Amino acid sequence: MQHVAGNVIDHETRCTHYHSELDIIAIKFYCCDTYFPCFTCHEESGCGDHKVWPKEKFGEKAVLCGACKNELTVHQYKDSGYKCPTCEAKFNPGCGLHWELYFEK
Repeated sequence: MQHVAGNVIDHETRCTHYHSELDIIAIKFYCCDTYFPCFTCHEESGCGDHKVWPKEKFGEKAVLCGACKNELTVHQYKDSGYKCPTCEAKFNPGCGLHWELYFEK
């Protein structure tokens, strides 16, 4: 199982910042190769070298489903329709509003 850093409050990767029923993904930050539930958790960790995933790396695994622990590539996540392709757990569509915090546009 992948370790998820930050202010995680349950086994499905919810954190103190985002903890609705749909907040069940963690994103591996490109700069530190570590999964966090959200951008704020990453900032609070003190990485200090924030870098987004470059487009040419979108084929690499970077998103963790908190429900089944399947790792998705950036492409799979982007094309998922906000649900896990493995277990069909629903993801928060609001995360798409913050794409530029994690991935190159």
